[in-house]
Amino acid sequence: MTTLAVPVVLTALAPIAVPVLGALAYSVLGRRRPTAWIGPACATAVLACAIVLAVEVAGSDPRMVLDGLLRVDALSAFMLIVIGAVALLATAATPAYLRAEIDAGRATAHTATRHNALVQLFLAAMALAVLAANLGVVWVAIEATTIVTAFLVGQRRTRAAVEAAWKYVVICSAGIALALLGTIVLNFAASRAPGGAVGLDLAALAAEASTLDPCVTRIAIVLLIVGFGTKAGLAPLHAWLPDAHSQAPAPVSALMSGVLLSVAFYAILRVKVIADAALGTGFTRTLLAVMALASLLLAASLLLAQRDYKRMLAYSSIEHLGLVALGTAIGGPLAMAAVLLHILGHGLVKSVLFLGAGRILQVTGTSRIDDVRGLAARHPVLAGCVGAGVLALIGLPPFSLFASELGIASAGFAGSTGWVTAVALVLVLVIAAAMVGHTSRMLLGEPPDGPGAATASLRLSQRLPWATSVTLVGGLAASAVLGITAGPLSSLLHLAAETLVGAP
Repeated sequence: MTTLAVPVVLTALAPIAVPVLGALAYSVLGRRRPTAWIGPACATAVLACAIVLAVEVAGSDPRMVLDGLLRVDALSAFMLIVIGAVALLATAATPAYLRAEIDAGRATAHTATRHNALVQLFLAAMALAVLAANLGVVWVAIEATTIVTAFLVGQRRTRAAVEAAWKYVVICSAGIALALLGTIVLNFAASRAPGGAVGLDLAALAAEASTLDPCVTRIAIVLLIVGFGTKAGLAPLHAWLPDAHSQAPAPVSALMSGVLLSVAFYAILRVKVIADAALGTGFTRTLLAVMALASLLLAASLLLAQRDYKRMLAYSSIEHLGLVALGTAIGGPLAMAAVLLHILGHGLVKSVLFLGAGRILQVTGTSRIDDVRGLAARHPVLAGCVGAGVLALIGLPPFSLFASELGIASAGFAGSTGWVTAVALVLVLVIAAAMVGHTSRMLLGEPPDGPGAATASLRLSQRLPWATSVTLVGGLAASAVLGITAGPLSSLLHLAAETLVGAP
């Protein structure tokens, strides 16, 4: 490992520092027309820094920052790109979304200011989680995301929103407590290793994993994977996700589904490297495969009769994190590269869909699938983006989720997990059929009759803001390009996959 030069040290710190400064700017200046675009500017800075760091670490050893507090390698740089890209989509659509909420009386200027400041702190915490060199710091950063997003989930202060926020806090706190206990147990195992100076440094733990006590380490790994799996929305501690995603503001749902779940799973990826070196690949493979199939089965069973389109997207997130867990269980360079591509593709597409769902809610006043009809005729751009987003989400070409799911399936059938992969594909087909059925009813046909039909028709005539249009089309276009060619990301994907297959 080498130490970064001073300018690149600043680049490594910027993804954490810039959003914090953005939060301070919103807190001091409030919501004004010039400050509305601070959020997108900060997200752009995070994405730019991530690209610079990816170029810096490509083909070189991991780099240490701040005396080993932060660590930059191909995997952390890739995850920063995911954070920056999804954040750019979400924050670019936020000004128009908040303006519509204020005009409808569901938010105030103070609410908008608090929303923007909390989102920036949310980004800073996620950036810290993927850059931290110490497992304890990773835990602290992921716990910080729980605290920040709890206020965002309950932002509307309705009974349903407050209930969702409390459910989110209680279940995720239970999960993160399990992860903390696992961290303590793993630290105990490290302290009893020869030398006893490993601590919680991720690189040192991976390098010295073979010296850890297998029995103690096995307990720690189960606690860590189940604990962080709670924040990733994996079964069995998944129940917070549908409520939180359905009640949170649309840009927050985009960030939570598009990147928060992936950041939590990033912690599992780091833990898996340690577990495989200490216990062999079979232990985590079995645990993750069980959680993956349970998540896919849960999503399939609950999507069939789903009546709320925001909850439909939330259950789809459980499905896709289940696929990520399946690819991780399969292991190997191909599967891990596909997992990382899936994380990025899911983040882009799910952000587009949650932002689109937020706009549908604003123009129709309902989140019930049966109460939304004829969207394609009255709002073709919005309907087209949502329809294309669902097609991308179920893995149709040319979108990147097709390439990533094909990579996961190919690796699964080529290895010893063929039957698990086959069961997962059947469940994915069931989920795809349910998604297409629900979405087609919303986009096609005549608007529903009833007392609120005239109001809904009036709302449906509202034009889609240009920033929202650009965001939706841009996210889908980026996913399609990634599905055709990963371009410069190819080498970064393979380097990050190698980090996960072997010790860093």
